[in-house]
Amino acid sequence: MTPTASPPPAPADAAITSRHRWFSPITDTSPAALVAGFVAMMTGYTSSLILMFQAGQAAHLSAAQISSWIWALSIGMALTTIGLSLRYRAPIVIAWSTPGAALLIASLTTVPYAEAIGAFIVCALLVTAVGITGWFDSLMRRIPPGLAAALLAGILFHICIEIFLAAQHQTLLVLVMFFTYLVVKRLAPGYAVMVTLLLGIAVSRALGLIDFSHFQIALAHPVFTMPVFSMAATIGIALPLFVVAMASQNMPGLAVLRADGYQTPSAPLIATTGIASLLLAPFGAHGINLAAITAAICTGPHAHERHDKRYTAALWCGVFYLIAGIFGATIAALFAAFPKELVVSVAALALLGAIMSGLSQAMSEARQREPALITFMVTASGLTLLSVGSAFWGLIAGVLAHFILNGRRSA
Repeated sequence: MTPTASPPPAPADAAITSRHRWFSPITDTSPAALVAGFVAMMTGYTSSLILMFQAGQAAHLSAAQISSWIWALSIGMALTTIGLSLRYRAPIVIAWSTPGAALLIASLTTVPYAEAIGAFIVCALLVTAVGITGWFDSLMRRIPPGLAAALLAGILFHICIEIFLAAQHQTLLVLVMFFTYLVVKRLAPGYAVMVTLLLGIAVSRALGLIDFSHFQIALAHPVFTMPVFSMAATIGIALPLFVVAMASQNMPGLAVLRADGYQTPSAPLIATTGIASLLLAPFGAHGINLAAITAAICTGPHAHERHDKRYTAALWCGVFYLIAGIFGATIAALFAAFPKELVVSVAALALLGAIMSGLSQAMSEARQREPALITFMVTASGLTLLSVGSAFWGLIAGVLAHFILNGRRSA
């Protein structure tokens, strides 16, 4: 007797499934995910927001143009972070190109702003082309997993040791946060970062370290600049921005996802960030790309105890990005009110789980231990060559070491 095919699901069942998918971000979230999203956003802004002001001042931009720059980047990061995380149910965090902003501090002194906007568009077109062709995906598949894990650990190393450097300046604040984290980690691991953050704010307030004197409510307004294309800006800004985005941001960003077990295809992620950068470039956005350090906050165990629900931490990060974009000047003033030691300490403690996981995976396979160690050391060194950060050179060094030590010998 020929078996009959199972009937298609009833419309009511399909509607229930659809409703479940739409409401699952609400049911999947947790207080830990919300805190992880906030810490990720706060870490990204406080670590490099000052670079945006420096670059803007170097280009002699008005306050409105700088505010528009921050607005464009924030809106682009918010929409792509939320959209991609919902689409793939993975903690995909998008960030602006911090090395790119540092590069622009020097470049914008000699290039007119309109030509810089044209260079941003050229860079976005190149990133989009790489994403659509899928070249980046094929490259990442050839990288040994131990090296990717070591790359993640090396990237996070600097920000994790910042907590001990911060203790030199605000010893009481950092020690209270550090031991609070350890105690709560033992009693209620999922709330360790949240309780540490709240207590850190309370202690900072008690010590008089929080200053709201310059805080004010202000909305950001987009300012359109007509792009001008020139060969000088293309060579001096567009191409370096492209190399920095791919080598120092997208490559380690994807390594973070892979190291934490998320096999999301890279082609649509890269293409989406390229298209978003292209649309927002006339408003000042020099480029958005995959995040690495802030992504690790959302992919690690502190974001959610369940691996399949950590995407909600990225969703919260996207929501906070959106708020930051709308209230650009307000968010900048709010972050300026918090002591730097509070921010770096929370970020370091939130990343401990991620760096532990990276080091463990990097040393798990005997044949990859030495190349992984080389990757970690070069990445953690902070080496910069040809305006390209240590993440790229760490990966190159590790791959070369892996090839020399483990590659097939010729007859």
